[in-house]
Amino acid sequence: MDDEELDEIRRRKYAELQHAQEQAMVQAQAKEQVLAQRELILRQILTPEARERLARIELAYPDLTESIESQLIGLAQSGRVQRVIDDPTLRQILTRLIPKKREIKIERR
Repeated sequence: MDDEELDEIRRRKYAELQHAQEQAMVQAQAKEQVLAQRELILRQILTPEARERLARIELAYPDLTESIESQLIGLAQSGRVQRVIDDPTLRQILTRLIPKKREIKIERR
């Protein structure tokens, strides 16, 4: 290979890397925008106490919290949330959604 071919390969690789980096930045910005929009909707439909409870639950059940947030946002967007959800109402919702702890009983014989 001569120098021209190597330079051409380097230019193509550099262009590919730049394109990949731009795509990653666009995806990160889109994700950030979606998260900000979710947070705004949750601020509108939840009281501060309910948002605090949801944040604490997120520490124990991150997947469940995301699911609950998505359901609440879906309800709000469809117009089924008539008033702000307070802490007691959120607790009622959570008791139906959080899996019950199974009691494990070991019998020795």
